[in-house]
Formats: sequence, C-alpha cells, structure tokens
Amino acid sequence: MRKQIAAANWKMNKTLSEGEQLLKGILGGMGEVQEHQQVVFAIPYPYLLKSNESIGAKKNTFVAAQNCHHKTSGAYTGEVSVDMLQSICIKYCIVGHSERREYFSESNSMLADKVNLCLSKSIVPIFCCGEPLNVREAGIQNEFVQQQLQESLFHLDADAIQQVVIAYEPIWAIGTGKTASSDQAQDMHKHIRSVLAKQFGQDVAGNISILYGGSVKGSNAKEIFSQPDVDGGLVGGASLVADEFLQIIKSLK
Repeated sequence: MRKQIAAANWKMNKTLSEGEQLLKGILGGMGEVQEHQQVVFAIPYPYLLKSNESIGAKKNTFVAAQNCHHKTSGAYTGEVSVDMLQSICIKYCIVGHSERREYFSESNSMLADKVNLCLSKSIVPIFCCGEPLNVREAGIQNEFVQQQLQESLFHLDADAIQQVVIAYEPIWAIGTGKTASSDQAQDMHKHIRSVLAKQFGQDVAGNISILYGGSVKGSNAKEIFSQPDVDGGLVGGASLVADEFLQIIKSLK
C-alpha cells in the first residue's frame, strides 16, 4: 500500500511556546500510527531543530521544512539551503507551494532545481501543484497541472520520482473555506496518476503518494481520504488546532 500521509503546514504561524504546546498536544494524542502511515510537520525555520528533537524516535513521524533555496550556497541573505536542512536531520521539504509560486514568483524550472537538490541530500520533496480559480472555471485544470508536473518532475528517472510526494492543491480552495468535492479531488488525483503512468509506467505511478491540499478539516478528511487515488492531505489551518489535526490523522486509510 502507498504511504498514507497527514502533513501539517504551519506556514508563518505560532510563536515558539505556542508551537511547542501544539506539537506536544498532537504527539500526546496521536498514539502509534500504522506502518503504512506517516505524520509530517512542516514547521517554521526557527523551530525545526527543536521540533525534530521533540519528535525524537517517534515512529513514522517527521519534521519538514516549508521551503528551501534552489542553490547550494552563496550570497542569498535570509535563505536556507538543503545542506543546512540535511545537517539538522530534516527528512522532508515542501517544494512549490502555491503561496511560494504566487508571492515569490517561483517558476517550474526553479522548482525542478529544488527537487533535484532535495533528492541529492535524501530529503523527500513534497511537490505542490494545482490550479487557480480562473483555470478551473475555464475547464483547463488538467492541462495546467500536467504542465507543472512535466516541467518540474519529468527530468527524473523512475527511481527518483518514487522518492517524491505530490500534493495537489486547488489554489481556489486554500484558506478560502471552499473545498473541492471528494469527486473533484479524486478526478484530479486520478489524472495526475495517469500522467505519471504515461511517463514512468503504471507500477511506478502506483507507488507515488498524492496528497490533497485545500481546506482539509477534521469533518471532511475521512471522505476525501477515502477516494482511491487520495493518499492523505497537506493541511494548513486545521493543522494549527490539535484536536482537528488529530482527527485528520485518524482519517488516514
């Protein structure tokens, strides 16, 4: 069975003490997750090291960075490299979140560089893709997402692509309270898997976890995650409330 993943993206939220309390509450309430399940916390940079220490050897539970730079090192004030992340034992990194694409003009080619750097340091990229509202309304969301995948991931070989987690996030449903229906989520996840299958083969595509991101809550997670091509979620606002995120974790297949 593909890895089923509940990934929390705290974004630019929580002070250190607030984050410690949130993490403590979730870790204390989640118990042991099953072997095919993973819980990932994408924490703001200043708290990565301390959060990794707090999680310790807890089974199938990891800390992620929310971003990395697309160069290995240099005069890039305020940026963080994959070498820095590797040096503090970070195992996951979000790449290409829609907010990074929109606010920081990250291109598909730049994201291909980030994916390469993450993989070179044994960091799992959680690669985000998804369409804005105008693309969805025009009915060309499949082509839009396919281009994102092609330009950022299709240079990889079959072994490398299986190290990538993909997160589909309909941009019109992020932080808006709107959620793609479970059928809409499944349709896009099925399309993504078919695109991957054409490039890398059905067996490879069948091994890649594809998460849904877009106003996932405790109340809708089970229905969304029950879809055959949905392998969990990349969760924003609901991951900032311990009880909500615990319910999401418990909704994994």
